[in-house]
Amino acid sequence: MKTKMLYDGTFEGFLSTVFQIFEEKLTNVIIEKEALATETLFDRTETVVTDTQKAQRVWKGLAQRCSGEGRNNIYKAFLSEIFTIENTLLHFIQRTFSEGDIRKSKKIHTDFADPEILKISKVVKMVHREKHRMDAFVRFRLTKDGLYFATVSPDFNVLPLNAKHFKNRYADQKWLIYDTRRKYGIYYDLECVDYISLEVSNTINNASMATYYFTEDEQVFQELWQNYFKSTNIPSRKNLKLHVQHVPKRYWKYLSEKFPDLKK
Repeated sequence: MKTKMLYDGTFEGFLSTVFQIFEEKLTNVIIEKEALATETLFDRTETVVTDTQKAQRVWKGLAQRCSGEGRNNIYKAFLSEIFTIENTLLHFIQRTFSEGDIRKSKKIHTDFADPEILKISKVVKMVHREKHRMDAFVRFRLTKDGLYFATVSPDFNVLPLNAKHFKNRYADQKWLIYDTRRKYGIYYDLECVDYISLEVSNTINNASMATYYFTEDEQVFQELWQNYFKSTNIPSRKNLKLHVQHVPKRYWKYLSEKFPDLKK
């Protein structure tokens, strides 16, 4: 019989689950997000309560036995939200703690002969690629409240990885990047970056509602940028295949030059 460990979906919740698995010496376990869990007849179900202290103990233990890159891989792979990734990470963590030689445990993240370790490496590359695309394609618009605002819906939960880049690049202005898929955002108030949860109206990206949310100067800028893009886009030299290769269509919704005309 398998034991299904249900947690709240947070990274601290995942680490708390790992702690409980080690503490109870559980084997043959499956970790699932509580919100996505399905009932089965023959599995024993156990719900884990997130405990920050237990999570920190696991993270500190990994700091001693795992390389910095290895710990980063754990976090980035977790942010992928790929189904069953928690169990792949559990395998990595169990190998790290079971290895007697610390020098060897610090190199486990490079053991690509292990299919699970190889999977983590591939997932991390995908997450890293998505993070850099968000760095490049996010477009802010100035609201009437003086806040630079942008919406995103990345394939992976990369906003925690984007925070440092945008804080450094836009250190002199208040901004908010909101993930419409996960219903949370990162907000910079000129001092620090905080995570916030709020409900954003579906009309925020509606061109006809632009005058309600954004400043007149912002709307003028959007129009000028669209006109510039159109005037420099020579139809005879258009190479859509190459363009999509560098700027995939799923990112077009973030780009001002791809927005419908604001006058429409």
